[in-house]
Amino acid sequence: MGLGKKRSTIREIFEYGNMRAKIVGRENIYDFSLGNPNVPAPSAVTDEINRLVATEAPEVLHGYTSAPGLDWVRQAMADSLNSRFGTAFRKENFYMTVGAAASICITLKAIACPGDEFVVPAPFFPEYRCWIENTVNCKCVVVPPDITSFQIDFDALEKSINEHTKAVIINSPNNPSGAVYSEETVKRLSSILTAAEKKYGHPVFLISDEPYREIVYDGFKTPFVTKYYKNTFVCYSFSKSLSMPGERIGYVLVPDEMQDFEDVFAAVCGAGRILGFVNAPSMFQRVAAACATMTSDIGIYQKNRDLLYDGLIAAGFSCVKPKGAFYMFPKALEADETAFCERAKKYDLLLVPGGDFGCPGHVRISYCVKTEMIERALPVFEKLAKEYR
Repeated sequence: MGLGKKRSTIREIFEYGNMRAKIVGRENIYDFSLGNPNVPAPSAVTDEINRLVATEAPEVLHGYTSAPGLDWVRQAMADSLNSRFGTAFRKENFYMTVGAAASICITLKAIACPGDEFVVPAPFFPEYRCWIENTVNCKCVVVPPDITSFQIDFDALEKSINEHTKAVIINSPNNPSGAVYSEETVKRLSSILTAAEKKYGHPVFLISDEPYREIVYDGFKTPFVTKYYKNTFVCYSFSKSLSMPGERIGYVLVPDEMQDFEDVFAAVCGAGRILGFVNAPSMFQRVAAACATMTSDIGIYQKNRDLLYDGLIAAGFSCVKPKGAFYMFPKALEADETAFCERAKKYDLLLVPGGDFGCPGHVRISYCVKTEMIERALPVFEKLAKEYR
């Protein structure tokens, strides 16, 4: 009941912006709260929707599918990854889901037992804690952030792993920092988890949350984690790559190499049933299959990143330059990031405090907005910064 009465901090700020827009006009609100893609979906998405509506019988297009998803859609997911990452997945490795949130909840439910702990390197998406503590009633163990690079603090990570550790959850490209884990980071993480499995005599899973996988800049490549660690779940959504977050379509990937693969995949199917997540949206399974290798115009996000980063640095902010996703995570200009965000509201500048992400002292700025709004907001950031000089 308490969760229903209190929205997430991100949603609270978004709704505050809606309220202020009614008073001062939407054009006067600088809303950097939600990670809601503003770049249009590829035209192929609309084309495929129109084609499906025009050619498919309604009882087929809008009817039930198999619980894990349509076989040919699941094979399309495999083919897409295999062509890009040199993997050898089959349709049997995929369970189609209602977006990445469902993917993660299903995965947690599939593997969690009483007394388990799930390790989460900060900064992290705040809902991880909600799902760990409420969906599966387990302990969320937060690894303090390395604020110099937002790669993993491995000394802190190793101290956080014990005999109760069931899995580590990572998110790269990262929400909220925009960091992309390097191959060196992924290899060292894999080595630590392999050693933990040997020490404690049971699998220590890796849950890789990847809705921003394709949104990377400057020629950077996102390491595909299953190639480095066999006991990896991949939780994916097309919400960000194809700019269709409201359609809620994604998947859980369980590699053949995972220990006790058949039992684990059956547990994923069972968890989907328990949570009521069988049969992901029928039409958008088909759309995702047709557009699986496409992305929206990532160049717009890179333009926004460069414009915002340069403007913030010029105004006196300190920030690690993002390599992916569409978030910037600068240091607040005072120790209390929540107070800083409240002061920013004086200018109708809506930022998200970093405490809920496990990283106090920082604020998240979502730059998946119109470039024109960033241009208008930069003088406002400058005015805010001047108050601290």
